[in-house]
Amino acid sequence: MNIRADLSQPARLTPDEWIWVDSPQPGVARVMLDRVGDEVAVATSFVRYAPGSRFEGHEHALGEEFIVLQGEFGDEHGRYPAGSYLRNPPGSRHVPYSEPGCLIWVKLRQFDPADQRQCMLSLDTPIPDEGDRHTTLHAHGHEVVEEIVAAPGARIEFAPVECPREVLVFEGVVGEGEVSYPAWSWLRNPAGQPLVLEVESPVRLFTKTRALYEPVNRARYAASGGR
Repeated sequence: MNIRADLSQPARLTPDEWIWVDSPQPGVARVMLDRVGDEVAVATSFVRYAPGSRFEGHEHALGEEFIVLQGEFGDEHGRYPAGSYLRNPPGSRHVPYSEPGCLIWVKLRQFDPADQRQCMLSLDTPIPDEGDRHTTLHAHGHEVVEEIVAAPGARIEFAPVECPREVLVFEGVVGEGEVSYPAWSWLRNPAGQPLVLEVESPVRLFTKTRALYEPVNRARYAASGGR
């Protein structure tokens, strides 16, 4: 399965374009943003847990990172409210569930195998009265993960970088030209392409660039089962 798998092309998706697909686990559904592979895949998705739903215990061969957008996510290590950002490194294992239900944004099988950092952070940087503020959440090699908060009227300019860049609008509204992106919109730009966003209401963004995010590596890792 290949969904928005050509990383040389820009991709944009707003919540009114979401298409939900049931997962093999009852009560868990997904919006597939990009994907290389079938049930075991290099993937970026929105995932919705119905109240009381859970997954069987499983290992993340090439890591998992996610943000809780709504509700509360849990596993045997803790319970994580909206605004939590978690990284589970390659080889980690857990049994996820949600008692009240939740919505998360999740990326699977996209870590450098040498990146063994495990962390849980909160996206809670105060939004400034003017301008924007950048906070680095994680960096490893060419991968850089940031939280950006900005006041209305700010202009956020992303310079071209050598690998694709993703932006998740966690809260607020940003504009790109004539198009507005509300909360929970997802944007992906190809390597070498700049991105300029105009802040229309107070925003909190999650941004990410990474070098192992190249199509040849995505396809190789998916085909090899993460080895």
